[in-house]
Amino acid sequence: MPRPLINLSPCCNRVKVPSMSRFKSILGPWLFSFPALAGLAGLVLFGHVPAWPAFTIAVLILAGNGLWVSRREEQEAEPMGQAMDTAVAATILNALPDPVLLLDGKRRVLAANQAADDLFESDPRDKDLSTSLRHPEALAAVAKALQSGGSEKVEITLQQPVTRIFEIHAVAIAPGAAGPARAMVAFHDVTSARNAQQMRADFVANVSHELRSPLSSLVGFIETLSEAAQDDVEARERFLGIMGGEARRMARLIDDLLSLSRVEANEHIRPKEKVDLALMIGTIADALSVKAKAREMVIVREGLDGLSPVAGDSDELTEVFTNLLDNAVKYGSQGSTVTIKAERVERIPDIGGAGVALRVTDIGDGIASEYIPRLTERFYRIDKGRSRSMGGTGLGLAIVKHIVNRHRGRFIIESTIGKGSTFSVYLPLNERAAS
Repeated sequence: MPRPLINLSPCCNRVKVPSMSRFKSILGPWLFSFPALAGLAGLVLFGHVPAWPAFTIAVLILAGNGLWVSRREEQEAEPMGQAMDTAVAATILNALPDPVLLLDGKRRVLAANQAADDLFESDPRDKDLSTSLRHPEALAAVAKALQSGGSEKVEITLQQPVTRIFEIHAVAIAPGAAGPARAMVAFHDVTSARNAQQMRADFVANVSHELRSPLSSLVGFIETLSEAAQDDVEARERFLGIMGGEARRMARLIDDLLSLSRVEANEHIRPKEKVDLALMIGTIADALSVKAKAREMVIVREGLDGLSPVAGDSDELTEVFTNLLDNAVKYGSQGSTVTIKAERVERIPDIGGAGVALRVTDIGDGIASEYIPRLTERFYRIDKGRSRSMGGTGLGLAIVKHIVNRHRGRFIIESTIGKGSTFSVYLPLNERAAS
């Protein structure tokens, strides 16, 4: 259970039926005043004290008692009002999605919401802020806000338990003569926004680089053919072959960029078309058999008979398995076997629900474990020279990942150095499993 923001039980007890001590505090002054008033009346009756001075003294006694009782009522009501304010503050803070801390003037944490409890490893309450937040820039911003009575903003990166980027807003509350110094510190998670900015910057840089190289080659060959080699038939044929290859490389890159853009634009919409996976994979394997034969390789199909249709987009799933099988043929060892195996699974990893798993396995060099998490990044290549020489654009596995995500499936890569790699695509068998 989440820890309560502030313990309200002492404050709530004050709202119950008044105790005997409360009656004593109110009636006590009157009980002491009755004998004094009676004695004063006796002195007036027996003529020892004139009436007007006695009346004045009685009025002062009554007025003093009234002021005393009124003050006691105010003092009793003040904690109850504080309890109500505390309860409202607790409700507001816990309703905020961002972690929020309330500090006193000495940087001690007075209150924290549930999001703050989730952010920090230990309870930050009644401790100095530096105990939970060990970041000099953040602590300096809080100190400056308390000192100036204004607000400060700073962006920090927290490494544990995972790397996250936060915008910290420190705002002073009731500084100086207006009351005791306080500060509210709010943590706004901007990790996704910063990652998206970095991805956009990297994407533009990579696209520019990928297009600049073939364009430079084309410009250079055109200038050579129009000048020095215009009469050299052998050079012209060789240069035209290279130019054709570079042009096709740019065309593949643009096609992959358009494909990735289309998939991302529709990634939130799950396709509904029924796809016969056995027929589709058979067609792809037949189309790639010529390429495999050129490398003395064989594509083996297992478990495809009786495979249930899945809900999906036929063209997109064709692109997925064409990409995976083509990669297996290109990067597998000469004369080895590429296997595509289908099997029903009762639970899709990390998603749940029944589905079908299609695994493309090659026998080759394998991939080191540190590279696997980045293989689905755009333009990421382990061996850039080898990938380009084989016609790769660096976008294939990124497209695969986004298509599988659109189908509410799961894409997993496993590899062992010196043995080969397995690329598994999990697809749900029905809409309930996908949801």
